[in-house]
Amino acid sequence: MRPADRTDDEPRRAARAGLGVALATSAYGVSFGALAVASGLDIWQTCVLSLVMFTGGSQFAFVGVVGAGGLAAAPAAVASAALLGIRNVAYGMRMSPVIGAGFWRRLSAAQFTIDESTAVSLAQLTARGRTVGFWVTGIAIYVGWNLTTLAGALLGDVLGDPKAYGLDAAAAAAFLALLWPRLRRRQAIAVGVAAAVVATVLTPVLMPGLPVLVAAVVAIVVGWFNWLGTSDRPPQEPDDVAERVGLP
Repeated sequence: MRPADRTDDEPRRAARAGLGVALATSAYGVSFGALAVASGLDIWQTCVLSLVMFTGGSQFAFVGVVGAGGLAAAPAAVASAALLGIRNVAYGMRMSPVIGAGFWRRLSAAQFTIDESTAVSLAQLTARGRTVGFWVTGIAIYVGWNLTTLAGALLGDVLGDPKAYGLDAAAAAAFLALLWPRLRRRQAIAVGVAAAVVATVLTPVLMPGLPVLVAAVVAIVVGWFNWLGTSDRPPQEPDDVAERVGLP
């Protein structure tokens, strides 16, 4: 296949990848809906949480703290959800040149800037592929997540423990599928292993949200000092993306 043909196929591949990730991630919404109702939220409260907050980690942190401490734990639940949601600010900064200019475009993109849409977008090789990957993944997950949240809230008692169906592992499996092809150099492996070890060790002893942030700082440090890395330059941004952010 000629390079031009591969470039033309990039948006289609990005769309397929986005839909595949959306399918896996949306299935996890059933688990959230059931757990939220079991934690004491009404069905409408559960659905509004998915519609407005729309970031799985923050939502699970919120219902987990509320379920453990009731309404008295609401401030801690909000703090935990906010800590996990901070990462979306970094995603927004990274995705800004991909999304492009325009107030309404950026405002719309803010709701869909999540882990999965960022990961699928940045995995593409062309600017068009990145744009398609972002919007297809974000919109598909938003629709699917809210539908499965409603289903889980309505059928929670019938489903029983959502973990029995493996739904708690669906999102992690989707992320692993995106991450695995990038683990080809010692630097990437070092960053992934260091962050994973730190998050695993700190999860039992810190409040929800903090282990993720500490692991992110560790990943930044490892990457900044290029431990176990080489002097190879990173892949160049697509021409139009480079122009938007002022790269040479």
